Amino acid sequence: QRVLPSPMEPRAVLVSPDPVGGGFTVYSSTQVPHFLRDIVAMVVGIPDSKLRVIAPDVGGGFGAKLNVYAEEALVLALARRLKKPVKWTETRSDHHVATTHGRGQVQRMSVAATREGRILGMKVDLLADMGAYLQLLTPGIAVFGAFTYCGLYDFGSYSFTCRGVFTNLTPTDAYRGAGRSEAAYAHERIMDDLARELGMDPAELRLRNLHPKFLEPRTVPSGVQYDSGDYEPCMREAMRLVDYDAVRAEQRQRRAAGDPVQLGIGIGNFTESGGLSPSKVAAGVRLQSGGWEAATVRMLVSGKVEVVTGTSPHGQGHETAWSQIAADALGVHPDDVEVLHSDTAIAPFGRDTYGSRSLPVGGVSVHLAAGKVVDKARTIAAHLLEASEADLSFEGGRFAVGGTDAGITIQEVAMAAYLADNLPEGMEPLLTAENAFDPPNFTWPFGTHICVMEVDVETGFSRIRRFVAVDDCGHVVNPEIVAGQLHGGIAQGIGQAMFEEATFDAAGNPTTATLADYQVPAASDLPHIELGSTVTPSPTNPMGVKGIGESGAIGSSPAVVNAVIDAVAHLGVTHIDMPTTPQKVWRSIQEAR
Repeated sequence: QRVLPSPMEPRAVLVSPDPVGGGFTVYSSTQVPHFLRDIVAMVVGIPDSKLRVIAPDVGGGFGAKLNVYAEEALVLALARRLKKPVKWTETRSDHHVATTHGRGQVQRMSVAATREGRILGMKVDLLADMGAYLQLLTPGIAVFGAFTYCGLYDFGSYSFTCRGVFTNLTPTDAYRGAGRSEAAYAHERIMDDLARELGMDPAELRLRNLHPKFLEPRTVPSGVQYDSGDYEPCMREAMRLVDYDAVRAEQRQRRAAGDPVQLGIGIGNFTESGGLSPSKVAAGVRLQSGGWEAATVRMLVSGKVEVVTGTSPHGQGHETAWSQIAADALGVHPDDVEVLHSDTAIAPFGRDTYGSRSLPVGGVSVHLAAGKVVDKARTIAAHLLEASEADLSFEGGRFAVGGTDAGITIQEVAMAAYLADNLPEGMEPLLTAENAFDPPNFTWPFGTHICVMEVDVETGFSRIRRFVAVDDCGHVVNPEIVAGQLHGGIAQGIGQAMFEEATFDAAGNPTTATLADYQVPAASDLPHIELGSTVTPSPTNPMGVKGIGESGAIGSSPAVVNAVIDAVAHLGVTHIDMPTTPQKVWRSIQEAR
């Protein structure tokens, strides 16, 4: 199954020459302005110092805009030759055939287990469709997913084989949850198959095999280190919210009555590697790029704060979250913080936004830079107050000398640093700090998604009755942003599970070149999504955060497909390929009969 990323805004690029300085300004709806600058400058043969890339408010990306495309280099080359601005905008039909597709894998998986349901080992044989040529991460997506097939489960042996094949189709590359979504789908489908073979409840089988709680890194059979995990409370909370036992009882009643509308329950347990990525890991898989992220925090003479970040948001809410992080550290109001991003002239260094990395790498870098500002301000405050730094406390944006009424606000310190006429010996003027954070390990957010599905066995039509998602992304900076990310990701996971598929005829011609043929879910197709959470801090960064951007798209698809199959399993149906359209469900029932 191939899927189309389908962001609200297709790709677009405008290049404007600078007749005075001889450089070029590139406006692009990209996720990666820094990557774009570096790669296009090399391709076209101009110094990167002559190339300014701006990513304006971008209408979604979902991994498709992580790539640097030929059109971006071509438009730059034309602007250089014509000495005039040149613009190119992708149509929706262009997007369906020229922008990278997602998924496109055939997975064969086997599992060894005892009769009591203890998993002993897992074997994966993966065939990955590369498309006609490689894009930025095409072969890496399947390999990246190899590390997450172990899921939340504690077992000893693991084997992974991957073969990439070229086809005459559009290249595949990153799509929300890249690699990890495919892995979660496979291991959760086989968990249901194993439970059915053993005659066990699927939830009981999963609970029996969860890793015990761990708060320090733990190596799993795929060779990676999970940072921390406490999986059982998360899964049990999801079961409580959905009232699992009551739904199972209703399912038995409907089956006994021969109800034409049967009930299914699907579980999607998952973990994913977030915080992409430690630079040594990036080098190991030949990404040709460090995984650090840069940030600068400045206290201005007005007392306001500027945050410059290398992350490039396109709907994730970085402006809000980074303002909160800086404001919390500096003791100011978030409204007094301005976040500058997505412009290589303002933020010359950055690794951009993808792979659930922004908060656990970029946000942490903002936190550390703000901490450096406070440290410098503390030294200046101690000098101005004629006190020892050890005697100063800092709360609510004010340094206070213990046991006295003496104190000074951080805004007053910023003014003193700007005037620079009464600073400690050797202290540089201005209250500003830079930071580049390179994480020591991935973060590993996790969760349990449970779907309750009604399936009309006479028509194959499926309707989600309830969808519960309990996620653990470590400490939460902004709950509303977390909820928004989960809602969007779950919608995409449901779309993949029930509606979406890029198809081609026998000659390789696309048959889903418009939205009239390719069905993305509408609001009316989606259920009310019930969210819950647990908190297991990550030890890989001082904020204890893990990231949330892709989790919704990872746990939802297997939960939905498992629910559809569970609803008709008593009729002999054991598997339905995504998407589980009414035609496929009806045909599977007829063939099983």
